[in-house]
Amino acid sequence: MLRKLLLEVRMRLAAIEFLTVFLLVTLTGCSALNFYGQAVRGQVELLSARRPLAMVIADPTTPPAIQTKLRVAAAARTFASAVLALPANASYTTYADLHREYVVWNVFAAPVYSLELHRSCYLIVGCLTYRGYFSKADAKAYAAALRQQGLEVFVGGVAAYSTLGWFNDPIPSTMLKRTTAELVKTVFHELAHQLIYVPDDATFNESFATSVADLGFVRWRAQDPVAQSVIDDTRDDAPLIALLLDTRARLETLYASALPPAGKEARKRLLFAELNTAYLVLKARWGGATTYDRWMTGDMNNAKLASVATYHDYVPAFIALFHRAGDDFSRFYASVRDLAKLPPAARKACLDAVADPVVTGCGPKMAAQPGTSALKF
Repeated sequence: MLRKLLLEVRMRLAAIEFLTVFLLVTLTGCSALNFYGQAVRGQVELLSARRPLAMVIADPTTPPAIQTKLRVAAAARTFASAVLALPANASYTTYADLHREYVVWNVFAAPVYSLELHRSCYLIVGCLTYRGYFSKADAKAYAAALRQQGLEVFVGGVAAYSTLGWFNDPIPSTMLKRTTAELVKTVFHELAHQLIYVPDDATFNESFATSVADLGFVRWRAQDPVAQSVIDDTRDDAPLIALLLDTRARLETLYASALPPAGKEARKRLLFAELNTAYLVLKARWGGATTYDRWMTGDMNNAKLASVATYHDYVPAFIALFHRAGDDFSRFYASVRDLAKLPPAARKACLDAVADPVVTGCGPKMAAQPGTSALKF
């Protein structure tokens, strides 16, 4: 196992070196070179730090808390391929201790009176509504440059990272800072990205992966004995996410109105104040839990609020589609692949239809077989 891992590292590093040369030859501008350079360095660090999960778990110097979480992660990883029909490869079968708080820092930006996120485009994955840096300092520098352009900016630390199957991604130590339920959901989420990914549609991709994580966790809890002691402590997310999405909808209405900038600014501040008050009410219901304080008490702005939508906008539609597929993951994935083939506007319209039981434009096929789509067009 270790020899195979070391061989793969050498092969992958050679591929990265080739990619680096390619980028240096084909790209112009210091900004592009600096960005791709840090991406290459960060990926090399991840690959070089990998150790097989079994080796880390068996190591007597590994803290017991880490051993316990990695055992659960290993069981969930096996379940993901065997039951959830997620990719069966070596991703998330290794561990990498990064000795830092986050693996990547994502930078989101939006105009002062818009929730349309600034897009960054890349050679392989297309355009995304954020830009990721392996260095917090680099992320902050890029954020400062965006602020100079008059944009509102949010820099968010990310505990997990996926190369969409290009490399066998490890479980970074940053993931273990999460609760066990969050850890398991993250493994399912990142594997879902490897299964289906649509260039230039971050909201589709992230919402799909989030739905797989949520649905997969329910199935895992019901079927895997290892999961019986794991509590879903992410359930409190739902009312907070609903609150954030409602505030976003109200801001979208405001920004589309004919009010002058001064009027929009005053109303915007009021809506953010109301959001904070509503959060404090939720917090009281949770018994004063401070889980979300760090995120909610920071500077709330359009970029931060819009970043939530990227991960949750289409989740209700995907869950409805899963149920229309008879709660069968293979049929569900076939339906999502059909959606992925559509032009963006048609894809969004179909997702809206799936979430609305009155609309039948993307309804279930009457005689769908396992592994076939649950959609009709």
